[in-house]
Amino acid sequence: MILKTFGWSFAITVIGLAVAVLYGGWEAFGIVAILCVLEISLSFDNAVVNAGILKKMNAFWQKIFLTIGVIIAVFGMRLVFPVVIVAISAKIGPIEAVNLALNDADKYQQLVTDAHPSIAAFGGMFLLMIFLDFIFEERDIQWLRWIERPLAKLGKVDMLSVCIALVVLLITSMTFATHAHQHGGAHVDKAQTVLVSGIAGLITYLVVGGLSGYFENKLEEEEEAEQEAEEEAKRTGKKVSVVQLAGKAAFFMFLYLEVLDASFSFDGVIGAFAITNDIVLMALGLGVGAMYVRSLTVYLVRQGTLDDYVYLEHGAHYAIGALAVVLMITIQYEIPEIVTGGIGVALIGWSFWSSVRRNKRLAAAEGGSANDKTEVPSGV
Repeated sequence: MILKTFGWSFAITVIGLAVAVLYGGWEAFGIVAILCVLEISLSFDNAVVNAGILKKMNAFWQKIFLTIGVIIAVFGMRLVFPVVIVAISAKIGPIEAVNLALNDADKYQQLVTDAHPSIAAFGGMFLLMIFLDFIFEERDIQWLRWIERPLAKLGKVDMLSVCIALVVLLITSMTFATHAHQHGGAHVDKAQTVLVSGIAGLITYLVVGGLSGYFENKLEEEEEAEQEAEEEAKRTGKKVSVVQLAGKAAFFMFLYLEVLDASFSFDGVIGAFAITNDIVLMALGLGVGAMYVRSLTVYLVRQGTLDDYVYLEHGAHYAIGALAVVLMITIQYEIPEIVTGGIGVALIGWSFWSSVRRNKRLAAAEGGSANDKTEVPSGV
């Protein structure tokens, strides 16, 4: 079952890691491996959401999502999108960006280094908003209660996450301007670039969130209409309208899934810039990770067992928050790539371990309750 579901992912992993070794040696191997883990961890909750929606689709739409959706997710967002980001921030053409990345690594590295403040500000704000909206939301299951409980109460204040993100951006840009001025003023003008790029990241997040909300509302409307049509069909014997509504509902499900995929792959790509600027390693790591996310989605649809690890979603969002902080810091200071990737892996591992411990406690409690129930009749 596992080999059938993850077979293609295993094969692509071997190929991707082999290409990484040939391309840049064992250091490249390590970076690609970290990027793969990063992509899987950041998109784990996306796979859970995907599975919940995908199981409502018929076989045709599931196949569309797992074929066309893979092309969009792997080749569109993980391979093309990093090139577009570099091209826009460095003000060069996409073809030229790819050509420089492959044939003139030194010049490409310099372009990315020069553009890094704007990339980091854009990505840092996007990731920070994802983290803040998660941590300020009231939820039944809490991982680090001493942090999440008071912050959930604060989250009742409207637009708090946007206000905090803007304050962080303002402080970062002002600090960057002061630092640049004290060191000769060579990059004072980039403080404005940092501010504009950060605002652009915030706007992008709000647009993506708005689209997701729109498609989610449409999906709920179609599901309600389909239920009403099914009830009407039972009374009248007409089945055509039910089939038509099922098709519309499935179409909106597909669109909603693609918007979700785009948003989650976006934070993976942005987070990858905190690990490496090498576009080839980025494409290899994120591409391999994206395949596992697809396989996880299929596995969840067929088995549903990973839903038990309830803290993994928390760990993924804390990793996103850590990456946001790292990106904002790297506007001025250099942080080793291994350290950046290790933080995310550590948080995911911690949340997984916490989930396992929680499951053991629940199992022990249920076992104790069952024993109590069986002992009552024998004692009577």
